[in-house]
Amino acid sequence: MQVKRFFAADMRQAMKLIRDELGADAAIIGNRRIAGGVELTAALDYKLSALAPRVPNVELEEELRKTQSKIVSAQAELSLRAEGDTDASRQLFAGLPLTAAEPLIEPRFDEPSRPQPAPAPAPSIDQRVFDDMRNELNGLRELLEVQLGSLAWNQLQGSRPEQANLWRRLQRIGLSGPLSHSLLTQVTEIEEPRQAWRMLLAHLARMITTPELEPLEEGGVIAMVGPAGMGKTTTLAKLAARYVLKYGAQNIALVSMDSFRIGAQEQLKTLGRILNVPVTHVAPGQSLGQTLEPLARKRVVLVDTAGLQASDPALRLQLDSLAGRGIKARNYLVLATTSQKQVLSAAYLSYKRCGLAGCILTKLDETASLGEVLSLAISNDLPVAYLTDGPRIPDDLHLPRRHQLVSRAVSVQMQEEPSEEAMADMFADIYHSPPKRVG
Repeated sequence: MQVKRFFAADMRQAMKLIRDELGADAAIIGNRRIAGGVELTAALDYKLSALAPRVPNVELEEELRKTQSKIVSAQAELSLRAEGDTDASRQLFAGLPLTAAEPLIEPRFDEPSRPQPAPAPAPSIDQRVFDDMRNELNGLRELLEVQLGSLAWNQLQGSRPEQANLWRRLQRIGLSGPLSHSLLTQVTEIEEPRQAWRMLLAHLARMITTPELEPLEEGGVIAMVGPAGMGKTTTLAKLAARYVLKYGAQNIALVSMDSFRIGAQEQLKTLGRILNVPVTHVAPGQSLGQTLEPLARKRVVLVDTAGLQASDPALRLQLDSLAGRGIKARNYLVLATTSQKQVLSAAYLSYKRCGLAGCILTKLDETASLGEVLSLAISNDLPVAYLTDGPRIPDDLHLPRRHQLVSRAVSVQMQEEPSEEAMADMFADIYHSPPKRVG
């Protein structure tokens, strides 16, 4: 028997290391959280793995599902127990109320009152024990998700190969596991593969939302928000040029909230001189509302914001000012389609607090996959307001067409087939996130 420990940042990476080095027949005999990631202990018995037939183990899968249910129940019970202990502690400190069988006797002045016994000390709750248990349960849950994803994928390949092929094609586009599952539930009764694929793409296009009226036509205060490097300033320049070419420069103004990036204000001033459009900067200590007051008669005001990290306190102040009652700004999250899935998700979580009217997808000419950003927009009900696919101002700014966007996502899909590990990870996402119902 060969036993080895593996270290990785998360459970999925550790499982991939085990599969790559020891193969799919390796058994996990231990796991624990460590600083910076997880540690898995795996064992491989060459004699047993060579003799064991590789068939789906229905009993094992059922036991894994039961164990997963027990883990969820244990987590809920752990939370209730912690709340119960807290309530008990409060009652002990507050003292016990008198009952009807215990009449209240006022002490006489000539008799010294008897000292009351001190309340019993509250039982101490070691928070570290609960944290350790919670981390261990979370690790087991993540491990079960990976194992169940691999089992489900292997069974699907054996029982429904046509359905498995559709899963692979959706993975090549880059769609998330829950979204793929929602799409495939719509074509379960279609047996012909080509027709099923066409219907899948049609359902995907229907799930993408776009504004009924172009934001520039609607007017008002329009703010570009998002992390650094997503293309906010360039997108603002394209929007400003598009409006000036169509309506002139009299009823548009530009506002910059970016006082952090070197050269950001000069870049916007240069754009204003070229377009003959006034440019205003929010001075330190000045509110956005005060800056917008002189521009109240402008039909369109485009606001450029600073791309700050989620941990920066200035980001919270910036988002609170955009969400102010007197501002009435429509904030659009600018997302570069070249960004990784984790970066896109982190951007949405950081900027949704200001209230998002939609998103603008940039750098479509440089991307190798559109599935990740489409999955984010669909799962969070973000309308796609504009698309940009090049540096030309304003020629490379386009209004989105849903079917064209889906066709483009198919055209830039991965050429190679996804690996078995990638498919198992997709199924693990389904166990982690319940699918969103289509329609």
